[in-house]
Amino acid sequence: MAAPTAEVVRRAPKALLHDHLDGGLRPATVVELAEASGYDGLPTTDPAALGTWFRDAADSGSLVRYLETFSHTVAVMQTEEQLTRVARECALDLAADGVVYAESRFAPELHIDGGLSLEQVVEAVLAGFREGEAEAAAAGTPIRMRALLTAMRHAARSREIAELAVTYRDSGVGGFDIAGAEAGFPPTRHLDAFEYLRRENAHFTIHAGEAFGLPSIWEAIQWCGADRLGHGVRIVDDVQVGDDGVAVLGRLADYVRDRRIPLEMCPSSNIQTGAAESVAAHPISLLKRLRFRVTVNTDNRLMSGTSMSREMQLLVDEAGWTLEDLRWVTINAMKSAFLPFDERLELIEHVVKPGYAALGA
Repeated sequence: MAAPTAEVVRRAPKALLHDHLDGGLRPATVVELAEASGYDGLPTTDPAALGTWFRDAADSGSLVRYLETFSHTVAVMQTEEQLTRVARECALDLAADGVVYAESRFAPELHIDGGLSLEQVVEAVLAGFREGEAEAAAAGTPIRMRALLTAMRHAARSREIAELAVTYRDSGVGGFDIAGAEAGFPPTRHLDAFEYLRRENAHFTIHAGEAFGLPSIWEAIQWCGADRLGHGVRIVDDVQVGDDGVAVLGRLADYVRDRRIPLEMCPSSNIQTGAAESVAAHPISLLKRLRFRVTVNTDNRLMSGTSMSREMQLLVDEAGWTLEDLRWVTINAMKSAFLPFDERLELIEHVVKPGYAALGA
């Protein structure tokens, strides 16, 4: 089967589960918002040079410099107008890239330095998503946006953010997430939040198995009850492949596969953080072959200089993926979305499958 062309990949319907709102701003928007708000901390005010700086900083291997990138984006996301603009542009950028469904996550507690309440932060972002959806539909590139509310795992506001996710779940919030450094901050520190979410029949994902490994994955699933794993790359440490190519799964990997626990994998980002050496060697291809429920995601589009089309094209060019593989992971993502079943099915049957069929898959 011939590899899909870049144009085919661009036109393919896409579903995105792991994308950080504060990691996906347009460089020009960062510059404009910084100038309007009086923020003078940017390393450069030239949009093209700033975009390059973000990518270089993320590739630097320095955690300090990598984290600095987010200090700049968060600094210009402190008012309702700023948040709404960023969310609107997020929806438009994703829609233009062929994304038909997206969950964008953000930490409300990071956007209150300007005096907003947590509720105002959430409402401003949701308003931006609705504006972006409407504009994208008018442009002939419809997209469905959902928000995930993230709590920082080193902080102590997870129960509060979980309650916020439940409050707004009928208004566009799909679920809850925790993010931040895994080492030293296990997900079990936030059991109160996860127990509350389960009592409320709410969905949540947990960043796990990116930097720390199998113990982080085990805790996220068995102690906390995560519906999905953010990244989950290190589940491959529980898979042994012999010289004959036969894979033997450990008990945790076997459980993750048997339970169809979705893995929100982000190839470019995983390489930047050292969770994978290259796209060709990324565990996603092995896990796909073994029929884990893998999904392809962007993580931080600005810091990785990426898009869903780029992530998929890298897998085609460097890992030999086919259009059928892209279709499969897209359906995996839609099956795993924090969206009611009938709405997921509608998108799969009437958008994703026909879209890929028109491209030859």
